[in-house]
Amino acid sequence: MLLNATFISLSVDFSSPEHFLIFTFHLLFATSAVLVAGSVLVGISCTRSLRVQNRFIFMLNTSISDTLTGLSVFYLGLFDVQEGYPSRNGTFYILPSFLGVNVLTFLFAQFDRYLAVCHPFFYSRHVTRLAVIGVCAYSWLYTYFIVIVQNCVPISKAAQFQAFSVLILQIIVLIKIVMTVKLYVIARGQLGREAPGADRDGKKESLRIIVFVVICYLVLWGPSFVNIIVRQLAGPGKGLRFRNEATNLFAIMARLNALVTPAVYIWGSPALRRAVWRTVWRRDRRAC
Repeated sequence: MLLNATFISLSVDFSSPEHFLIFTFHLLFATSAVLVAGSVLVGISCTRSLRVQNRFIFMLNTSISDTLTGLSVFYLGLFDVQEGYPSRNGTFYILPSFLGVNVLTFLFAQFDRYLAVCHPFFYSRHVTRLAVIGVCAYSWLYTYFIVIVQNCVPISKAAQFQAFSVLILQIIVLIKIVMTVKLYVIARGQLGREAPGADRDGKKESLRIIVFVVICYLVLWGPSFVNIIVRQLAGPGKGLRFRNEATNLFAIMARLNALVTPAVYIWGSPALRRAVWRTVWRRDRRAC
């Protein structure tokens, strides 16, 4: 009996030196993203003092997404994959949508920090750990509900739905920009009036992290959004198109968030840095 096997070709054919660089880059990037984001994931999960803080729950949620994004690059970056309508060896937007989870999580985290700084009494009473976990779960449910809907309707409708989703995403980005500026302005005055202490230091640390993360996010996602807007407004044939996901410069920049975000977490939080060192690199199993 003959078996028909379908093999997916690699993302490049190694006919030029650039192809070796592209393939090596994706291999190193995927490994680095999994190691760094996975270290943050394990560090927070195995440290109770971090798990009980709302800001680290948001970090945990994005670290799960970033780890999965890193793993997805082993397919999206190393093989000939083109997401879209029509797609080629695509994943029905399942793998790229990990980044969408982070978009919502960052937005919720910004609102969380705004309430913590500007309305501390309301925050301490109503923004509970369970509420934050529910919001993080919602970011996954909403993102993949959209993916399911797109995959259950005809391609023509799915393309329209994708365009609508991109529009919503652009609105979220504008909100994030406004919130970032507002957080920075308010925090400078609000924290300056608070007495020195652990609570003030924690708020200052978390605000610094969220502002840096959002700025990095906007820098890395910005070119992709501009290209999407050009393609939508200027019509067919406009904007830049790429052979596959591995050569899509804009998609590569967006996926870099999976490495940059957990790296900023580790840089900005001494407590997380100690937890990652103790539970991951020193392999202290008792911490878990």
